[in-house]
Amino acid sequence: MKITHLDALTVDFYRTNLIIVRLHTDEGLVGIAEATLEGQELAVQGAVAILGEAVKGKDPTRISQTIYELQRNAYWRGGPVTMTALSALEMAMWDVTARSLGVPVYALLGGQTRDRVRAYANGWYSGAVTPEDFAEAALRTLATGFRGLKWDPFEAADLTVSDRDLDRMLEPVAAVREAVGDDIELFIEGHGRFDVPSAIKVARRIEKFNPVFFEEPCPPDGIDALMEIRSKSPVPIAAGERWFGRREFVPVLARQAVDFIQPDVTHAGGLLELSFISALAATYYVPFAPHNPSGPLSTAATLQLGATLPNFRYLEIMATDVPWRTEISDERVTLTDEGDIMIPDGVGFGIELNLEAIAEHPYTPHPMRIFDDAVADIRPDDARSYFVKPGD
Repeated sequence: MKITHLDALTVDFYRTNLIIVRLHTDEGLVGIAEATLEGQELAVQGAVAILGEAVKGKDPTRISQTIYELQRNAYWRGGPVTMTALSALEMAMWDVTARSLGVPVYALLGGQTRDRVRAYANGWYSGAVTPEDFAEAALRTLATGFRGLKWDPFEAADLTVSDRDLDRMLEPVAAVREAVGDDIELFIEGHGRFDVPSAIKVARRIEKFNPVFFEEPCPPDGIDALMEIRSKSPVPIAAGERWFGRREFVPVLARQAVDFIQPDVTHAGGLLELSFISALAATYYVPFAPHNPSGPLSTAATLQLGATLPNFRYLEIMATDVPWRTEISDERVTLTDEGDIMIPDGVGFGIELNLEAIAEHPYTPHPMRIFDDAVADIRPDDARSYFVKPGD
């Protein structure tokens, strides 16, 4: 079996565009993966095209050799665009290899350690404005089965935040905690907003809400800053979604800068690289909680890791999505009433695409909105749940 070509399909998904990469072979098998990178979709398409020329004629089952040679031969290495394209290639090679053998991808990664993973919901709060809005949205989300909720309450804060503004920003957090009770897990997102003293102040102020972690409290390019924040934070610190490859994760773990590690399978190198990062984290007893806010194939790949990695602690997943999420593929995500996502056992990643539905939602530019007041506008008004229940 040989690779004949790669192509990339773009699907408008409201706040971003999904990039779906297809790896075609001379035996008719097609492996699929996701290369979504918010705000950089066109650049990723170009990077995928370059990789397609480089792997033409290669055996898609020789995954480690191909990825090693591509990285070895590259003059410009790392970074979000290159690593996102490379991650998608690697995952598509796993998918087509598993398809050729008629097994799930996790069977090639060491087999299952579990049949479900604990999930927490992101995006559940879209459109909420008042503390009461957030509390009501939280209760609606819990009714679907989730037992964990994550959000960024910090509006347009940039490096610092006044006490008065912080008081206002934390009112929805207080309202949600009061509404859901103490048994529901809360996760507070920082999106890399704060400088060191502000991050420490925020961490101390949110302690009373007992969050599982405070995510990305400072910009992602400062390990010393992260270590200083963690040393003074009364709540656990999480980070990793904007690090690319093991070389960025090794010093973070070696210097004990985080309590939870959050690589993204679509950015940090693919399945083998995340497996390595997970094993490295396990040597420091750091739980693995991958970043996963994107589409069906990102979720499918992350679930394959959830099946195999002993220290996999949490799966991030969007509570609702655009109405056409259920149309562009045959994805079936099973959410239990205990807040777990079941591991699918289909061949490969267990997903087939609907190309006609994909074509109905072409590329649409979406600017990044982390530092404006629209950060909570993360889903359209007609967003809906896409989960099924066990037995459905």
